[in-house]
Amino acid sequence: MQVVIMGCGRVGSSLAMAMQKRGHTVAVIDRDHSAFVRLGPDFRGTTVIGVGFDRDVLTRAGIETADAFAAVSSGDNSNIIAARVARETFGVERVVARIYDAKRAEVYERLGIPTVATVPWTTERFVSALGETSTTTAWRDPSGTLAIAQLDIDETWIGVTVGKFQEETGARIAFLTRLGRPILPDMKTVLQQEDVIYAATLIDNLVNARATARAPYTTSD
Repeated sequence: MQVVIMGCGRVGSSLAMAMQKRGHTVAVIDRDHSAFVRLGPDFRGTTVIGVGFDRDVLTRAGIETADAFAAVSSGDNSNIIAARVARETFGVERVVARIYDAKRAEVYERLGIPTVATVPWTTERFVSALGETSTTTAWRDPSGTLAIAQLDIDETWIGVTVGKFQEETGARIAFLTRLGRPILPDMKTVLQQEDVIYAATLIDNLVNARATARAPYTTSD
């Protein structure tokens, strides 16, 4: 993919390097030239100085041919404006914005712009939101029939037990990370907001497991 990132702070620089390591072409925008030092000498992408929601700046960063855009500056308003310009003006399909205010985040989610909360979320959550993990697995057995993959869940799964999740998806949760700490759950463990779930499943069931996890949970009780 060709990825444009607005903001070169800790999150932006980490995300840029993560996407580069996955073989993608990356451009980073920041109004402060010194911020690009965080990228380090191994960064092979493009750096653009300017305001990330300015159309000319976005154009110089390659937004017209970009496959994904992430707005991860320190300002909610700037991130949302930039995300909307990328989506509505330039037609970028995969757009994600970093939002500090949870109430605002809910509003923009309804507009179709995925948002990522600041503190608990990691670079991998941004990578996932940009679509990278949808076609990858964390591990596969030598026979190629079993995989451990990260499963993104719809918010309606929050409060559901691991046992019920496994029953519905056909995948077994190998472990999850919560607030940056790994957890080995049991059947009664309840899924919480911002849990990062890694589940083991047969390859033949992987597409179904991911689709089920991303869809709203409905109970028959």
